[in-house]
Amino acid sequence: MPETTRVLIIDDHPLFRRGVRQLLALEESFTVVGEAAGGQEGIELARLHAPDLILLDLNMKGIDGLETLRTLRDLGCDARIILLTVSNAPEDLIAAIRAGSDGYILKDNDPEDILKMICRAMDGQNAISPELTSLLANALREESMTENRNHASLTERESAILKCLAAGMSNKLIGRELDIMESTVKVHIRNLLKKLHFRSRVEAAVWAVANKLG
Repeated sequence: MPETTRVLIIDDHPLFRRGVRQLLALEESFTVVGEAAGGQEGIELARLHAPDLILLDLNMKGIDGLETLRTLRDLGCDARIILLTVSNAPEDLIAAIRAGSDGYILKDNDPEDILKMICRAMDGQNAISPELTSLLANALREESMTENRNHASLTERESAILKCLAAGMSNKLIGRELDIMESTVKVHIRNLLKKLHFRSRVEAAVWAVANKLG
């Protein structure tokens, strides 16, 4: 993780926002720069503060979490965005990952586990509640049978990076593994996501594991 991770919390429950703030206080590298009680306010605060990490509730009045996520990505927000939710519905998980979420964590996980998953996301690793990983993998495996995701179109370097993503490696670790610059890793990831029609590295990583490409 960077030395200081600037965090924005978007959730319509004040008590939960307070709990998340207290949880993040256990990790010195996190600094909460803003809180929002709804999607529109969250979008405005994200544009104002340009946070490194956004923790986003799924079910909110007005603009819900998925619409907020899509809007943030369409506006070019490159923060890590993690959904914190009570929903374990596969369709919500898949929609979030497709919309560009970097993680999907259930609120009923132990606080320590939530913090660990958030830290993993900031290191470029997958941050999905363990009980949901198989659901996502199965959905993407079934999808691959009907959609054209031709990994043969990838270059040798892109294929190597896809395997690293499947192993949960961060950009920095991938750079060390392949002896290339971290900025070059980002370019290759962007290219392979475009070729395979994925919106997030998490979606690509889970798909690669599901199709035994890792």
